[in-house]
Amino acid sequence: MPTPARLHVAHALHEVFGEKGRVPDIWDRELGEDAHLAQALLGLCLRRWGRLQAWVKPKLKDPDRGVPLGTQVALAVGLVQLAWLPGVSDHAAVNEAVELAATRDLGFVPHKGLVNAILRRAAKDRAALAAELDALPASLDRPAAAERALRAALAPHCAESDQETLWARLQQPPRLSFRLLEGEVPEGLEPDADLPGCLRLAEGAPFPRPWLESGAGMVQDRSSQALLAYAWERPVTRILDACAAPGGKTTTLALRHPGATLTALEVHPRRVARLRQTLQQRGLTAQVIQADAAEWLETNEATFDLILLDAPCSGSGTLQKHPEWPWLVHDDLPRLTGIQRRLLSAAASRLAPGGLLIYAVCSWLPEEGEAQRDWLAAARPDLNPAEVWPASFGGPTDGEGDHTAFFRPHPLRWEGEGFQAFAVARP
Repeated sequence: MPTPARLHVAHALHEVFGEKGRVPDIWDRELGEDAHLAQALLGLCLRRWGRLQAWVKPKLKDPDRGVPLGTQVALAVGLVQLAWLPGVSDHAAVNEAVELAATRDLGFVPHKGLVNAILRRAAKDRAALAAELDALPASLDRPAAAERALRAALAPHCAESDQETLWARLQQPPRLSFRLLEGEVPEGLEPDADLPGCLRLAEGAPFPRPWLESGAGMVQDRSSQALLAYAWERPVTRILDACAAPGGKTTTLALRHPGATLTALEVHPRRVARLRQTLQQRGLTAQVIQADAAEWLETNEATFDLILLDAPCSGSGTLQKHPEWPWLVHDDLPRLTGIQRRLLSAAASRLAPGGLLIYAVCSWLPEEGEAQRDWLAAARPDLNPAEVWPASFGGPTDGEGDHTAFFRPHPLRWEGEGFQAFAVARP
């Protein structure tokens, strides 16, 4: 029987390549110390899936014949360990992969011998194997969706020629960022030199799980922290977080405006429960409502001084954190942009005089950011762009002064998820 770490990795790969689903956030929660091996193994399999399959193909008797997913998974798991995980022995790398191939729900039993033969040959010279795999074109690992995301990320900054550089950066696991909520900064975290209040994990420091579980701090991506460091001086007494779970941005809003009444909307029951638990753990108060945000906004007459609309989107800006993203099916952009416009229209109608609306998506695609800004400007000419972020967070055409109303940091100069956001104010 394969070890739990390798079983979890195999299940995750089947979810991505068999079901075209995302890797669940809690996929490795039960692994304990083995989670580090599983995370490294899954990340390499996903980031180098294309070249792994290309390397295997000429080794087959009939290269043009399709290979069952179970065989692909077993070979990928074995090859990754042999090529890039020197701490794993030859015996463990080969035998565990063969056991995966022999597992009926995850492997393909008739190919147990094939997997064994290919991996044993590869294990004879691990350095040569790594060199062969590394020499294969990086383009093998990025299907059309990834190519489009790269172009979209770089286009606003006139840097389309830097696609290979950006892709190489996105293949490195992201460095986590944190936010202090109360008390003192724990050992192992250090201030971010470029973003006040942001904390980074020092090199070699352990993950601060006890500190996070105590409610004294939280994980929050740099882009989210920069997005919520908006400059806004008008009074804020009523806040709406329209798509609130899991609660990181809700937390920041509550701490930035401690005297305001905060309403948080979330449609999914499990995410509502998680949101409530998060706020309770952090000692924060909000009216949490389980509802479809668009329907609630369209039928409720309440108005707000500050509305954050972190809208459902393609997630193209998260492909460093979610290396499975390029391999998923991306045919729902028209549906997503329709949802975004409905939410924008409904949110704009609930903005109080003197209020601020921030729309954000973790996407680089222009349809979800720039196009939505232009659509809202045409639909609601009574709303004015609000320059609430430093100009360095925008593109070269997004503002002429020191500030910008359009948030889309340069993906090669800014370490964080790919976000687009814009802010408008009601006079």
